Amino acid sequence: MISRPEPVQLAALCFRTPKRKDTPEVLLVTSSRGRWILPKGWPINGLDSWETALQEAWEEAGVHKGNPWRDPLTSFSSVKRHPNGIEQRCAVSVYPVEVEEMRKDYPEADRRQRQWLSLPEAHERVDEPALHGVLQLFEQELAARA
Repeated sequence: MISRPEPVQLAALCFRTPKRKDTPEVLLVTSSRGRWILPKGWPINGLDSWETALQEAWEEAGVHKGNPWRDPLTSFSSVKRHPNGIEQRCAVSVYPVEVEEMRKDYPEADRRQRQWLSLPEAHERVDEPALHGVLQLFEQELAARA
């Protein structure tokens, strides 16, 4: 049996460390179904994977300036639910983006909510099991870099 590789989506794990806090916060956005997720999308021709993740952070979350990691933190398997009801399994590569500047007006501002959360709060908000693992791995990676 021949199997094809899963299609790939690219996600931005947007983070910041507020001046009055010593722990990072991550930015979650709502999906079209109201679940809390990372900004993500399909690869964009002519852009590197990390550049696409940064573009998705702009379109879905209003990240105007950020410093993306050039290598993915991790990848996970997810199911993309299309508006026509079709479900498609895909691999999601996650690129952390240290956010420098946000905008209130961005392409999907009228379709999504966004919220900065501590890592424990983000764990409570997400319901996709793979995202719990991503957040945990990110926390470990930040501790190792400190």
